[in-house]
Amino acid sequence: MEQLSPDANLLKGNLDLILLEILEAQPMYGLEIINEAQTRTDGYFDFKEGSLYPALHRLEAQGWLSGAFQDSDSGGPRRKYYRLTDKGNRALERKRAEWQRFGRAIESLRGRP
Repeated sequence: MEQLSPDANLLKGNLDLILLEILEAQPMYGLEIINEAQTRTDGYFDFKEGSLYPALHRLEAQGWLSGAFQDSDSGGPRRKYYRLTDKGNRALERKRAEWQRFGRAIESLRGRP
């Protein structure tokens, strides 16, 4: 069966939740985040750097993430690792609750409360 790409509007509206979910377990740098999203969703989420980094910078400006540069293990350039802040953890909990309410509402529309 052909796998459909996510609707761009759905992705945009849920990108914060997706990124916060990915970063909850541990700090990661951009390419790790992209790979983690692909792995966890069997390729459904295939972020491009052009959309990922502006979102990370926005979340950092909101105080939901903090970023710190670290040397690369492989001797390459330094990488900026992002991690959830306390404020980001609270935002994640709110966004999870919103998503659960939204999912229940959609199921109710389908006649399955």
